[in-house]
Amino acid sequence: MGILSRTSYVIRSKINSVLNRAEDPTETLDYSYEQMRDQLQDVKRGIADLTTQKKRLEMQKKRLEENVEKHNQQARTAVQQDREDLARRALEKKKTKMNQIEDLERQISDLQSQQDQLIEQKNELQSRIEEFRTKKETMKARYEAAEASSQVNEAITATGEEFEDVGRAIERAEEQTDDMEARAAAMDELHQSGAFDDVLSDKDQIDRELEDLSTDSGVEAELETLKSEMGADETQTEPADAEDVDAEDVDKSEIEDLEAEVDDEEIEDELAELQEEEGQ
Repeated sequence: MGILSRTSYVIRSKINSVLNRAEDPTETLDYSYEQMRDQLQDVKRGIADLTTQKKRLEMQKKRLEENVEKHNQQARTAVQQDREDLARRALEKKKTKMNQIEDLERQISDLQSQQDQLIEQKNELQSRIEEFRTKKETMKARYEAAEASSQVNEAITATGEEFEDVGRAIERAEEQTDDMEARAAAMDELHQSGAFDDVLSDKDQIDRELEDLSTDSGVEAELETLKSEMGADETQTEPADAEDVDAEDVDKSEIEDLEAEVDDEEIEDELAELQEEEGQ
């Protein structure tokens, strides 16, 4: 096989493949059915034309037969009038008409044979068309049912794939949701622990530890100061003060009032000092 032959074969195979994919069997069947019906109409028109021609020949034959009878009557009349020449001419015309009648009869017979043949072909073609129509409708119904089934199966398959995609999407959404929830919980924990404040501050770890130690030392020193002051107040209210004041001159009620007054003033002073330190 030469290159051109192979190329032509490949091209024809490609074209045939494309046509097979593009062909709709139902449309092909309908087109074939219409073609057969057109052929039947052509046969019927042919039969009608033959019948018309036959009728024309029959009408012409009838006119010739009338002329034959007319020429026969003319010949008799001419013989009665002793006009042999006229009688001969009438008989010659009669003979000519008779020959024409015989030719017409042969033509009419041929047309009749053709008409009968066409009618037989028409009946056979009509039967085939009816049979083809039944098969066509059956094939169309089968094809449409198969096409519908195929579409349903394709839809089910596509739906299954879509459901699979949806399932994967749900899994990804759940994973992302878990990540976001875990992140939110971590942020809350960091916020409550004060890590955000440390992050936002410009102090490093050493500065924060030294600050904590300083705060603890200040608290301890403040606590010792309070303790010493409270101890001094207690010593002032003890009987040692009785050396400067005569016990006989001050009764017990005055001493208690004095102690209460001194204690209240000292407490007020301590509170004032604490408020000033907190303000600083």
